[in-house]
Amino acid sequence: MKKQIIFEGCGTALITPFKNGEIDYTALSRLIEAQISGGVDALIIGGTTGEASTLSDSERYALFEYCKEAVLGRVKLIFGTGTNDTRTAIAHTRAAEKIGCDGVLVVTPYYNKGTQEGIYRHFYAVSSETELPVLLYNVPGRTGVNLSRSVLDRLVRIENIVGIKEASDSADRLISLREYGEELHLYAGNDSQAYTVLSLGGHGVISVLSNPYPDYVSKLCRAYREGDTPLALKMQIEALEAIRALFSETNPAPVKFLCSTLGICENELRLPLAPITSLPDFKELNVII
Repeated sequence: MKKQIIFEGCGTALITPFKNGEIDYTALSRLIEAQISGGVDALIIGGTTGEASTLSDSERYALFEYCKEAVLGRVKLIFGTGTNDTRTAIAHTRAAEKIGCDGVLVVTPYYNKGTQEGIYRHFYAVSSETELPVLLYNVPGRTGVNLSRSVLDRLVRIENIVGIKEASDSADRLISLREYGEELHLYAGNDSQAYTVLSLGGHGVISVLSNPYPDYVSKLCRAYREGDTPLALKMQIEALEAIRALFSETNPAPVKFLCSTLGICENELRLPLAPITSLPDFKELNVII
């Protein structure tokens, strides 16, 4: 079954700027415009990098509505609606559909350590309550749960489950996911694996690095898709030092610090995350022409 492709290329896992404990919509507007000018193909709102776990429901929905109005269809818009409570994930997904977006990103339910049957039923329940395309999000380092092949074998039969953001560190896992072909579109969940996923026939990357460097990550993806694979590989290698710096502490603390030094937003996070005050040295990234 060939599934709908939500986007191809660079999708930014957007930070949520805060100021004095509230969402900083002035900074968010600047950030969105910089992303679109930088050539990104999609914005992912309210995900891990957006500190969604510390947003109230009213904040989350106001954020969705603001981004919908600010983007005005210029790039694809994907809302993060997953939680570890199925009823809440369904409510978030219904709200996202009502507000209007191109798809939802639903993380594996964390902390509860659901059984394989429970995890399948979770995704089945969420996807059954929406007509939107659903991207699965597998990030075992944060959730403590790895989305098993046995569960995926069942989930790919669901028409509106169209892809997966894979944020494990296993090359074997990435290769094995390509066995699903067009039944499950593959997106890199780690910036360091953008080139790898593209080379495997995946559709792009959901990127943290593109918050400060949207033009760079967009150029890398475009270069690969346009057949300039040597340039894409060179750019991936050049970016590794910066990627390591941005994951030197828990995301999004490093990327928020970097964005603050670039004048994009305040260096403010919500507890239990705390701001950092320095990054490991790395060479500033410039788009390779």
